[in-house]
Amino acid sequence: MTNRVAWVGMVVMLAAVGGRPPEALRFEIAFAASARSEPVTGRVYVAISRESTPQRPPIQQASPTGVPLFGKAVADLRPGQSAVIDSHDFGHPLASLGDLPAGEYWVQAFVNVYTKFPRADGHTVWLHMDHWEGQQWTRSPGNLYSEPAKMRIDPASSGAIKLVADKSIPNIALPADTEYVKHIRFQSATLTKWWGHPIDIGATVLLPKDYDKHPDVRYPVNYIQGHFSTQAPGGFGRGQESDAFWLADNAPRFIYVTLQHPSPYYDDSYGVNSANNGPYGDAIIQELVPAVEAKFRTIREPWARQLSGGSTGGWIALAHQVFYPDFYGGTWASCPDSVDFRYHQIVNIYDDANAYWKDMGWMRVERPNQRRPDGNIQSMMKDENWFELVVGDRSRSGGQWDIWEATYGPTDADGYPKRIWDKKTGAIDKQVAAYWKEHFDLRHILESRWSTLGPKVTNKLHVYIGENDSYYLDDAVHLLDEFLKKAANPTFQGEVVFQPRAPHCWGPRAAELVEKMTRHIGATAPAGADLRSWKY
Repeated sequence: MTNRVAWVGMVVMLAAVGGRPPEALRFEIAFAASARSEPVTGRVYVAISRESTPQRPPIQQASPTGVPLFGKAVADLRPGQSAVIDSHDFGHPLASLGDLPAGEYWVQAFVNVYTKFPRADGHTVWLHMDHWEGQQWTRSPGNLYSEPAKMRIDPASSGAIKLVADKSIPNIALPADTEYVKHIRFQSATLTKWWGHPIDIGATVLLPKDYDKHPDVRYPVNYIQGHFSTQAPGGFGRGQESDAFWLADNAPRFIYVTLQHPSPYYDDSYGVNSANNGPYGDAIIQELVPAVEAKFRTIREPWARQLSGGSTGGWIALAHQVFYPDFYGGTWASCPDSVDFRYHQIVNIYDDANAYWKDMGWMRVERPNQRRPDGNIQSMMKDENWFELVVGDRSRSGGQWDIWEATYGPTDADGYPKRIWDKKTGAIDKQVAAYWKEHFDLRHILESRWSTLGPKVTNKLHVYIGENDSYYLDDAVHLLDEFLKKAANPTFQGEVVFQPRAPHCWGPRAAELVEKMTRHIGATAPAGADLRSWKY
């Protein structure tokens, strides 16, 4: 009470002498009607940096180890109406505007526009709609921004700083088809019905050399899983080595296909049916792959459908072989995301109490998130998670940890993913962990269902990873390997390979991968299968 009286007295004294107390820093962010005429439900941000260039304005410098970013959710914000970000709003790497040292900075406002999704499960949610940019919110068409402005800021006295996002990000030009590279994109009936909003899926197809000169030949397919991209599969067109391999006279002829299925949560849906993302697995198996196989001369048999991918794509490649064992003939998964949640990176979600810190009694040891092969740490678990929380609450950041929640976890009462851990404190929810285990722990699923699943996949699983994986993904693969080595009835006939000192994302490339696939097809194709015509 004494302090409050003293403060009131100071205000009165300043008013009496014609002065006024300094105001704490706050940003008042609005968007111009010229940039968008409709109200916005979404999120507003201010990014603050010490430097700015046209190629790297402040908003593009925000990252888990980047410049300060502060965000706030807004609902039905009208043009010209301001949303206030002040010291009470969470930021990263500075938790509060009050922590910003006084100095000269570049500041930039940004508005992330959400879309309403009245889902078939009865929940209505607001999320960022992908516009075929791959859920990259800082460059997504229709999002709004201001030009960076340079100013001196003192958190104790700068008061209100008004910023207006008066520019809208334009649509992205999609690549045109070429002789070898073709694109497919269409609205998925399955996903559109579930999301209550039009949802597109697509594919980019790389055709083999002399495809048009051999109209009677059908080809095996490498379905490459991974992050959103409309560029040619296999690096074609981006380097002499990949092009030389693809066009070589002695190369086995495959069709390469990358799949595009960004979800409202991430640049890739993870390709499976899930409580929060909906039936992406069904859409891929029942709509997207059939669309590819109807348009191009593929061998429409499981033995000729091969899977590959790295990191996110490595997990999808392995998961699709596990969840759809009769649809594919083999998988070649490099550096997959955690295949056993006793090592979700380096967090044991079943036994650990906290994802960010390990309690040592008299102190807490912080968990790292990313390392170099020599062991030097590049980022910590809490920082990437806190950055995601600034970008979007309710798992809406479009980031890596949030898509894992959206993919692996149940739906909370509000319709958004139920958190595996408290995003601020790191405290793990064991009920959510149990759900993850039964639905998406791939090692657990393989081991618990081996008597029926094993005969279908025992010779189809091939996993590759560096022993010094940058994101600690090798530990979970070791647990998978331990089970596969002891598996019986049947015994494991695939391979798990660890490369000493290799970082993320080590695995077979180009010629080696195609050679492995070709040998595998030769060994597993049914009698009478065409193994010759596509080797011209």
